[in-house]
Amino acid sequence: MSGIVLYGLDISPPVRSCQLTLRALELDYEFKEVDLLAGDHKKEEFLEKNPQHTIPLLDDNGTLIWDSHAIVCYLVDKYAKSDELYPKDLVKRAQVNQRLYFDASALFMALRNVCAPYLYDNVTEIPKEKANNIRDGYGHLETFLGENSYVNGEIMTVADFCCAATVSSLPAFVELDGEKYPKITAWLERLQELPYYEEANGAGARKYVELLKDKLTLL
Repeated sequence: MSGIVLYGLDISPPVRSCQLTLRALELDYEFKEVDLLAGDHKKEEFLEKNPQHTIPLLDDNGTLIWDSHAIVCYLVDKYAKSDELYPKDLVKRAQVNQRLYFDASALFMALRNVCAPYLYDNVTEIPKEKANNIRDGYGHLETFLGENSYVNGEIMTVADFCCAATVSSLPAFVELDGEKYPKITAWLERLQELPYYEEANGAGARKYVELLKDKLTLL
């Protein structure tokens, strides 16, 4: 056992972005499920490790890190044999960071602002402005991709993992129209060719969409 433990749920997009990174780095790790609806994240044992009580949480031989974006960057910096997934060059790293922050502040928040009210308060309607936030996220990502293979150019980075984990989950609420967003569709298909994609993200994303799709109504 390597001593790396990832706490989370396989339907969680941020957790899946960490699983993609761990698999890309060929790291062995133990996965410990944290059931948010059952309140596992509020138990004393978990709060001692992460007082913010969020998932994912990484325990790397006693080093505790939460927030998926912080985790994926840490993993590459510590364990990668090259810096392609998270470049050390300051300009390239800043560009990858921009996409990571875009996922955190735009894509994932658009998802969370619909998902959380449903899961915790049984809010089954999606206001127009929240649906439009998802569409805006799709539109920006389509622009970012442009003629590139990946979100930062021709080399895959952790920003692809984070954005893909979120985008593959958003159709639970707003359909990803392949005709309107052909670059996103092609990008996701490209990532699906990774030998670890299905296990690390694909299965969990489908489970997420199946769990929530048709449970909410667009206003």
